[in-house]
Amino acid sequence: MNTATPPVYEWNTRPWKQIERRVFKLQKRIYQASQRGDTATVHKLQRLLLRFWSAKQLAVRQVTQDNQGKRTAGIDGVKSLTPPQRHARDRATQALVKLALEPEWEARFEPNSYGFRPGRSGHDAIEAIRSCTCLKPKYVLDADIAKCFDRINHQALLTKLATFPTLRRCIRRWLQAGVMNGSELFPTTAGTPQGGVISPLLANVALHGLETMVQATAPRHKVNV
Repeated sequence: MNTATPPVYEWNTRPWKQIERRVFKLQKRIYQASQRGDTATVHKLQRLLLRFWSAKQLAVRQVTQDNQGKRTAGIDGVKSLTPPQRHARDRATQALVKLALEPEWEARFEPNSYGFRPGRSGHDAIEAIRSCTCLKPKYVLDADIAKCFDRINHQALLTKLATFPTLRRCIRRWLQAGVMNGSELFPTTAGTPQGGVISPLLANVALHGLETMVQATAPRHKVNV
């Protein structure tokens, strides 16, 4: 796959449908390699995606135009960005890494996990519970994990990700970047970046295995997370 920069288009006239298809095809290959347990190929394709011009463009568009936080200023206080400025936005890098990591983990996540996953919603979880309980009485367990995003252990998360060194160092820096409150910087020794594009995915990775663990204690019951 050619990762070189294609001909320059004006931002609003770029062939976004083609760009999305190219990125999806590469993500599909990552997903399939992850399903096979072919870690070497997963990492090779992820490196390719991180260099892929179309993936970079899509990540920038997601952060600056598509996401709900597109008008939320960073610590620089800037809200409105011109097309050239969009390429330099830090959150676009997180979006790019998410494009690479998400298909790997979508192939591995437990079947009854619904939170923060593409193509799934709370309505799907409700329907899954309804279909499981409509035939005979069953228990529904509701667990509220207090301050989940704040208390994720950095080292445990990085170990679980088991990604290649370059990406591991990048994610470690995000985790340890600290939090700004006005002009004061507070260190972050645990948890994921607050409001970060990649935070929901990292939280799902941290919680991966919960369904299996609960299922082991109640093997006759289906568990939805």
